[in-house]
Amino acid sequence: MAADQKSSEALVKACLARFDEREPDVLAWVHLDAEQALSQARACDEATARGEDLGPLHGIPVGLKDIIDTADMPTAYGSDLFAGHQPTADATVTRLLREAGAVIMGKTVTTEFALTGARATRNPHDPTRTPGGSSSGSAAAVADGMVPMSLGSQTGGSMIRPASFCGVHGYKPTYGSIPRTGVFILSRRLDHIGVYARSLADLALIADVLMVHDAADFEMRYHAGSNLVEALAEPVEGTPRLGVFKGPPWNFIEDTTPAIFDALVGKLGSIADVAVPPVVDDVLEIHATVMDASATANPGQHLPHADKLLAETIERISVGKKISAADYISAIDKAEAIRQALDGLFDGVDALLSPAAPGEAPVGLNFTGDPVFQKIWTLTGMPTVTLPLMTGPNGMPIGLQVIGRRGHDAQLFRIAQWIEEQLA
Repeated sequence: MAADQKSSEALVKACLARFDEREPDVLAWVHLDAEQALSQARACDEATARGEDLGPLHGIPVGLKDIIDTADMPTAYGSDLFAGHQPTADATVTRLLREAGAVIMGKTVTTEFALTGARATRNPHDPTRTPGGSSSGSAAAVADGMVPMSLGSQTGGSMIRPASFCGVHGYKPTYGSIPRTGVFILSRRLDHIGVYARSLADLALIADVLMVHDAADFEMRYHAGSNLVEALAEPVEGTPRLGVFKGPPWNFIEDTTPAIFDALVGKLGSIADVAVPPVVDDVLEIHATVMDASATANPGQHLPHADKLLAETIERISVGKKISAADYISAIDKAEAIRQALDGLFDGVDALLSPAAPGEAPVGLNFTGDPVFQKIWTLTGMPTVTLPLMTGPNGMPIGLQVIGRRGHDAQLFRIAQWIEEQLA
């Protein structure tokens, strides 16, 4: 694009053609206006013709999860309650994408309020199976070639699980790396904005654009950027120290996944399981306490309009009402103890490996799959990347999850690149 070898209009038209062909089966989008997208693309091409300085995403189509505000497109947060809602301003990430030259293609399907109330999207590899949630449409749209990049979010496992189920690259950065101003908040303590693409290089390209400090998001790291594009240009020297992380999630793994995972990891050399600190034993319960209490505090304010909410959403909100303030504060304190204990594992390894999901995407569209393999890293704010490197017994994708030390996202990308090169 920068070399003027391909026009933005041509690329957007190709994406729209794929949309016309596949959207009736995949149902990844809640809003996509072809003329609006083409108008943005033509403006990009005119800027190219004028010789203007081009941003890193100049002319590239990007999809946005429908919890991210857009001043020129509706944002319904996956809920009938907000059908037709039109924000008055862009979210910070929307603004950053526009400033980088991206074409905002449209809004992708999300579960209601980014919880677990499933919507219409189907897995592009098998329409009888879930694409995962809550970033269902964002992952499916990238996997099916309707858009090269998209944004999602993760409070439990909502970025990495859909990436695994749909067979794309997904990235959840270190907590506080990408601003959430103008994004529907499910849990300030847990919410991460993440990105999908079909390569590590594209993940790095779009993530670098978004990792900008925003004072309006109080949980942001002051130095948010990780210079991921530069990191990929500096390969790992030697062989990175890798460890397999099992711990509580392994109790939920499907019968066929361990052998598939072991066969893949075995190709990287002799990699031992890390010793999981005992403090991690109740991590899943702690995550549930924080998330369920948060759901009551924010989505819960919409309970007076329960007739317009999904039954699943009402049930999730109701669970949180039983959590006391003392239990919530205790869970926050325990989460920090777990983070410190897990951080200590990185004194002996450079990255941890695990499956990105218990197995293949489940059959059925009412259940978005188990987020158990992501909850630990969401709770502790550690960065994770999933690589589409495994295939289940039914031919469906399963991701390899690579976990890095908090704040060391650049090193995580270098190691993920090394792993892909070894397994190519």
